[in-house]
Amino acid sequence: MKQSTTHQLLLATLLSLCLSVSYAADKNEVADPVVKKSDAGICHDKNSPSFGNTKKFTGFTSMDECIKSGGRATAGQAAETIVKKSDSGICHDKNSASYERTKKFTEFKTLDECLKSGGALPKK
Repeated sequence: MKQSTTHQLLLATLLSLCLSVSYAADKNEVADPVVKKSDAGICHDKNSPSFGNTKKFTGFTSMDECIKSGGRATAGQAAETIVKKSDSGICHDKNSASYERTKKFTEFKTLDECLKSGGALPKK
């Protein structure tokens, strides 16, 4: 019976150690994101005054990744305007009615670059 108790104690210790390491790994994954998207959908990078105060968030590696996920830059941040070429090949700039709804896209710096890649302007 002593050997059985020793095995149980050893297994319990090993399980506890594994859970502690797993918890620490999860904590490190979200502990230091470059950009935080708040529950309200606002993307905060480390220059944002609200970055440190944002506790409930999804972490991203870049502002572009956050915005592509449907987030938006804060009013005070100078977000680089991008042109979105949708999966159907339509180029949407900020003036397009479908710009905010376009979630799956290829990013371009200018409308001209998008059109040169084979994209088309939206119908009016």
